[in-house]
Amino acid sequence: MRQLLVFLLLAACTTEVGPGGGTGGGGGEPLTGFDQKFEGGLFHLGPVDWSESQWHNACAPEGGYLPAVRQAEGTLLVGLWSGVPNVASYCDACISVTTGKGKTAVLRVVTYGSTTDNSIDVSQEAFDLLNSGENPRAMTWQFARCPDTGKLMYEFQSGSNEWWTSLWVRNARVPLAKVEVKSKNHSSFVALTRASDGTLTDAKGFGKGDFTLQLTGVDGSVVTDTFTWPSNGIGGAFLTGQGNF
Repeated sequence: MRQLLVFLLLAACTTEVGPGGGTGGGGGEPLTGFDQKFEGGLFHLGPVDWSESQWHNACAPEGGYLPAVRQAEGTLLVGLWSGVPNVASYCDACISVTTGKGKTAVLRVVTYGSTTDNSIDVSQEAFDLLNSGENPRAMTWQFARCPDTGKLMYEFQSGSNEWWTSLWVRNARVPLAKVEVKSKNHSSFVALTRASDGTLTDAKGFGKGDFTLQLTGVDGSVVTDTFTWPSNGIGGAFLTGQGNF
């Protein structure tokens, strides 16, 4: 795994900022039953960016995040310490960070890698917002509800087909506990398997026909979306859901 990640935050005056760059937006609320705080770490300028100027983002396909996802998820980005249990499960989730100087921000997870315990790497925009010039740049973070930046997005791997189907879930407002599918090949919901790049895969495939995805958040909330099989195939498809958590 490539070297990456470090730590977040610092700024002056207490302000909560969402991934889209605006304040508030209903994001950053602690998640019921999911309030573990990661303490003792630092935040650093990654760099973490959409252009992958130094490192590939672990939660993205080889070509990087799609423009529609970048627009929705904003520029306040973060890479997590790879020591977080099941770190790949938190691709595209949000964390709330509080610096030692009292600044707070909500950042979107787009990668992870090796760094010191509980530390994070951040984008230039996040660093500029949070940095107060302190050294060390101490902070505490925890998973949080993302601001409302639109509907769920489903990005299918280019090699997906009716016999092997794999996708990323983008822009979810809460971290995902599981994603299930009911389809031509599955008369009842079956769980997809998550890989180290955050993809969710059905090794037997959905089958060619209508399918329903059921997402369960770590807070127990559930969202379902039903789709018609794309006329040009599922490989590389980008589908938008009806809503969000």
